Amino acid sequence: MGGAWVQGNVTDNLGALNFSNGSNNGAVIGGGQLGFNYQINNIVLGGEWDFDWVVNNNNANNGIPVPSVGSIQVSANDNWISTFAARFGVAFDRWLIYGKAGAGWVGANNFTVTNLTTGISVSGSNNNGNSGWLVGAGVEWAFASNWSAKIEYDYLGLNSRTFTSPGLILPSDTFTTYPSIQMVKFGINYRFGLDIPPIRY
Repeated sequence: MGGAWVQGNVTDNLGALNFSNGSNNGAVIGGGQLGFNYQINNIVLGGEWDFDWVVNNNNANNGIPVPSVGSIQVSANDNWISTFAARFGVAFDRWLIYGKAGAGWVGANNFTVTNLTTGISVSGSNNNGNSGWLVGAGVEWAFASNWSAKIEYDYLGLNSRTFTSPGLILPSDTFTTYPSIQMVKFGINYRFGLDIPPIRY
């Protein structure tokens, strides 16, 4: 479990407006992971897959004034985050310092553009998934036999998403978001002893 922060960077194609002033909204995440390790002396190699549910974060800007149109707000929500990454690190005593790199997927919905002045709201297709690349780093401590605890930071850079308003708010305006997610995670792992050779840190 931990926290995630979404950066939206939403722009439109007509007025070159930037709707990112309300981004960086935080949300609580929680889930689980599966993985494996292979240790050669002090070098640890492995891979892991994790899945986290995201508490409704209602990521929205505060509204951008557009002359003769109104105050325009762009909002979106992420429902879940899943990542798959290779992990590589150095172990000493009962500690492991590691980095990771791989890919991530996000379940997102309700990409919505709202004119706060008129109350008109237009939503894109729900349940739009997104994908991108992942990098991260962390520290893991083997505090007991078969048990370890970790803290890590991950950065997930996602592909851009585009939504066209059908003339209800701005005439044929297209909104594009360049999302990214930063995550800080805390976790407890149970190691089944199936690593070959057995993990030693």
